[in-house]
Amino acid sequence: MVTGIAQHRLLTRVSVAAGIWGLCYAAYRGYYAAGGTAFLPGTIRPGSEGQFQLINLAAVVVLAVAAVLPVAMLPLWARRGSRLVLLALCWVVAVGCCMHALIDMAQRVLSLAGLVHIHYPPLWATVNDRAADLQDLFGNEPWFLLEGLAFGALGWIALGPGRPRWRWAVSALAATGALTLVGLLSVTGVIGKVIVA
Repeated sequence: MVTGIAQHRLLTRVSVAAGIWGLCYAAYRGYYAAGGTAFLPGTIRPGSEGQFQLINLAAVVVLAVAAVLPVAMLPLWARRGSRLVLLALCWVVAVGCCMHALIDMAQRVLSLAGLVHIHYPPLWATVNDRAADLQDLFGNEPWFLLEGLAFGALGWIALGPGRPRWRWAVSALAATGALTLVGLLSVTGVIGKVIVA
């Protein structure tokens, strides 16, 4: 349970930082949802602009929830009944976001090296593969990685020192490693297509 003043202060700082990080990425996706096209790694097929905007609008909604969530969770950490739910939520977000980032970053590096080919949805008329790889590698995936690490930090801080903290962290690291391995085997064609990210 979150009891110490220093622990609560750190939990607050990380929660606010995660919220701001979520808002920054939501603004980026919001630009595309509003019809922006600068920095796109290709061109959208004529007639598919609305679909592209809708995809980005859906992302903005999810990202807005991700931005509000850590701050909304703050008062709930003090309640014993909600603590397990919050720890489970932090675990799932940490594992999911980190695994997603690691798989996609590795896939983009392999794509840049010419070892894998990434297929894009038909809404794209043209795609500059190198530009798309670099944008994802340095723009999109770092958001997922830092978001996952932020939620991992929230769970770590909330648990406080002791064996439960280590069990929670080790299980999250093991799950991230296992799911990342499955994802990498999938994107390299070693196993069939498995959607883990």
